[in-house]
Amino acid sequence: MISRCYLEITNVCNLDCVFCPKTERPKHRLTHEEFDLLTDKLQGKVQFLYFHLMGEPFLHPFLPDFIQSARQKGFVPVLTTNGTLLSKAKGVIEAHPHKIQISLHSQEGNGKENPEAYLEGVMNFALEAASSGIIIVLRLWNQGGYERANDHILDVLAGYCPRPWTSRHDGWKLTENLYVEYDRMFEWPDAEREEFEEKEVFCYALRNQVGVLVDGSVVPCCLDHAGDIKLGNLFTQTLDEVLASPRSKALYDGFTKHEASEALCRKCGYAVVTKQYRK
Repeated sequence: MISRCYLEITNVCNLDCVFCPKTERPKHRLTHEEFDLLTDKLQGKVQFLYFHLMGEPFLHPFLPDFIQSARQKGFVPVLTTNGTLLSKAKGVIEAHPHKIQISLHSQEGNGKENPEAYLEGVMNFALEAASSGIIIVLRLWNQGGYERANDHILDVLAGYCPRPWTSRHDGWKLTENLYVEYDRMFEWPDAEREEFEEKEVFCYALRNQVGVLVDGSVVPCCLDHAGDIKLGNLFTQTLDEVLASPRSKALYDGFTKHEASEALCRKCGYAVVTKQYRK
């Protein structure tokens, strides 16, 4: 079984973060019928279902329905959001996803200097969700980039969850089910960049993860935002058929030998073995 699938329920976002690539793919959001078809084909093949690849899942009007449907089919649903629409997220807490990751770094990444009102909405939602048993991760994935407001953000959070916090290897536990996580600024692979000099690569693509774009295209991982490595389409094929294709097998076997069969993978910093891996 593949550990996680990144299922893009919409490729539309309400922000324009400097660290996110721009997509030229046609805008779309999954219908109930499309979501049911895709999750039926993933059922029993995937454990964790992440409701994004690109796009802001809280823009989708059927998000609570999708969460409940995923739980009924045996998936563990996980959301990643920029946190700007939490006050309008009717029914999400009641639908009870396993985890919600809120990217606090999106605030400064959009050039907004005063995060207090934004953080108030985030923390009101986060504390309610955490108290209901949902794991909440407040992410500051901006080390080495747009991090100048981080100390102030942490001070604001302390107004809701007083210090001292419990230290962790990647941040802090603020209270039960509520965490702050930091990491370096996210770097998307770019098909236009030069290949890394380091030729030894490895990736968990097709081993522990797979992605499905909003048009049904299957991609090897959560970083193929443009669909550069389309392995098949889940609307017309089964997952087993896609994974058995020559292109999929070449990619999988290549990483087994620490080689990259795809040009995009040779331009991805997360595949280079000398780099740190993101969990």
